[in-house]
Amino acid sequence: MFIIDRKSIRIVFLLVVLLGARVPGADAGTIDALNAENLYVSGRIVNSHGEAIPDVSVTLTVTETDAPVKETILTDESGRYEFKVLFPAGRLQKARILLEARKSAYAPSVRISLLPIRASIDALASSLYLAEANLTLMRVASPALWISGAVLLFVYVMIGFELVHRTLAALTGAALLLGCSYLVGPFYPEFKIISFEIAARAVDLNVILLLFSMMMIVGVCEKTGMFQWLAHRCYRISGGRVPLLAAGLMILTAVTSSLLDNVTTMLLIIPVTIRIARSLGLNPIALMVPEVFASNVGGTATLIGDPPNIMIGSYTGLSFLDFGLNLGPPCLLVMAVSVIYFLLYYARDYRDAGKAFDGNHSEPAIDFTIEDRRLLFFCLVSLAITIALFLLHGMLEMAPGIAALIGATVLLISVGRRVDIVELLETKVEWSSLVFFAALFTVIAAAQESGLIHLIADGVKSVSGDSLIVAVLMILWVSALASAIIDNIPYTATMLPVVAYLTATVPGAQNGVLWWALAMGACLGGNGTLIGASANVVTAGMAEKAGHPISFVKYLRICLPPMILSIAVCTIWILGMEV
Repeated sequence: MFIIDRKSIRIVFLLVVLLGARVPGADAGTIDALNAENLYVSGRIVNSHGEAIPDVSVTLTVTETDAPVKETILTDESGRYEFKVLFPAGRLQKARILLEARKSAYAPSVRISLLPIRASIDALASSLYLAEANLTLMRVASPALWISGAVLLFVYVMIGFELVHRTLAALTGAALLLGCSYLVGPFYPEFKIISFEIAARAVDLNVILLLFSMMMIVGVCEKTGMFQWLAHRCYRISGGRVPLLAAGLMILTAVTSSLLDNVTTMLLIIPVTIRIARSLGLNPIALMVPEVFASNVGGTATLIGDPPNIMIGSYTGLSFLDFGLNLGPPCLLVMAVSVIYFLLYYARDYRDAGKAFDGNHSEPAIDFTIEDRRLLFFCLVSLAITIALFLLHGMLEMAPGIAALIGATVLLISVGRRVDIVELLETKVEWSSLVFFAALFTVIAAAQESGLIHLIADGVKSVSGDSLIVAVLMILWVSALASAIIDNIPYTATMLPVVAYLTATVPGAQNGVLWWALAMGACLGGNGTLIGASANVVTAGMAEKAGHPISFVKYLRICLPPMILSIAVCTIWILGMEV
């Protein structure tokens, strides 16, 4: 049954006439609109998770009339469709109306008969027939599902084992999926995996813009030398007390990583760390490993600190403040535990280096002064503006990418000719990373379109049932262990729709607790192995170049225990405070 008031009927009727409904069997100009019969059919098509399905082929067929109609349209991004057809008077009353929906990767077309509601409009002799049909399509294991699954596994393997550069792996995966869709799909529809339009919509421009803008800001800030100066100040303040120096460098690295990306932070901190360690007669690894561990902890605390957080924030609309309030406190606890762990682990090394230190000991043979204080001023002002906009972006309903773009633009205008923008774009913007994200979004969108993500979500839901605690523990610990083995960026991209489904269906998860579990697991889990995070790989490379190689096994022995300990701390926190 449909409840229709007179105001709604008038509005719909006027829309039908004004928007130009199709007139079957006659020239539209020869029909008196006031004596016509108007058919308006609309609805929304979703999957079994209640998610909208775009690009569904919907066919409306009207038979047993002098003017039969067969029209086909595609659903929009929200899964909606609308048919508007104008019939000559008297031809629609005995007609048979059928609606058919079809899309690859879903069960064969749904075909239903419609019984439209007739409503007369005051002061008009015409009749308006309304019908609404909301349909649910069920997934099937089509060739598209197997192909998208194989391609996703291929990308994971290529990235995980570093067989090729991760950008090339993601690009190859995207090319295979689109190529199959457009080279094979036209002849065999079941091989149509993803359309170009859906692939284009899947590329999250907010993530791309945020990363690009922060790369520009960091590129200018690097030229001031302020990060190296801060590290050197830690050395001076410690006065030869190596444990105090190590703790200070860890804290400095964590704070810097919460505002910049981890890789850039390590690239800035490691050179001065090596010089400081050598001046103390200390193996640089005893400072570098705690620093890279701290960088991943600090990056977990904020929206912009680590790529998984950027992706989660853009997907969910969670604000900078949401991340700070929900991830900041547990990250502080993890940081405190990490400092204590590494001070105990390297206690002998620090003690021996402290004994060798004396007041006349030479300092690192480099001048860590800030030469361009004006440039530093502009950088600090730009960072302040950017952070302020991050704090307010939720209130202003502004994407974080826009906040970062404003900050970067203000900085570039302020510094003027002090910085060559062309050189900055060529050397400081990691174009390969931006292309990697764009291609990866396409690969994940194909997995979602084919139903693979749907099956993963159903599997996780069947294991967790309606237990929020089980769901939290699964997301947190599986994410941590997976991110220690594979790159946490493709893992997070895969899990976003899965966690969204669990958040909507698991009782009590609507407060967003599963998002925080995913963020903690994906970001902190990267600390577990040498290949778990990009910052780890960069640190190992720079250490080897300096003559102090860090093997996979050595890093695992040092960092796996504190990683597990940090996830345990997060488990206690999230179960105690959120669940």
